Amino acid sequence: MADQVHDRIQAEITDNPVVLFMKGTPVFPQCGFSARVVQILSHVGVPFKGVNVLEDMELREGIKSFSNWPTIPQLYVKGEFVGGCDIVTEMFQAGELQGLLEEKGVTAKAGA
Repeated sequence: MADQVHDRIQAEITDNPVVLFMKGTPVFPQCGFSARVVQILSHVGVPFKGVNVLEDMELREGIKSFSNWPTIPQLYVKGEFVGGCDIVTEMFQAGELQGLLEEKGVTAKAGA
């Protein structure tokens, strides 16, 4: 069962340059930490796919074992796990998140 969930997660992070596994949706986050990361990504102007883990218990547990990270949200850039809310916030404040996105070839939308 875990394999199927891991395959789904792998497909999401392979098919989308920036993926945020979160509680709720980008338009309606259902936890403060998810909302914070959505805010940061929106501020940076990077298009991303939000995956709502609340809709699927298997996914909610599967993402934790997939990344070996106990909390949600989880940000992936070009298939690589970046971190959760605290790490993303710190990277953003230090300008490292923008650098990572550029390095990975993820461009912000014009006018962001």
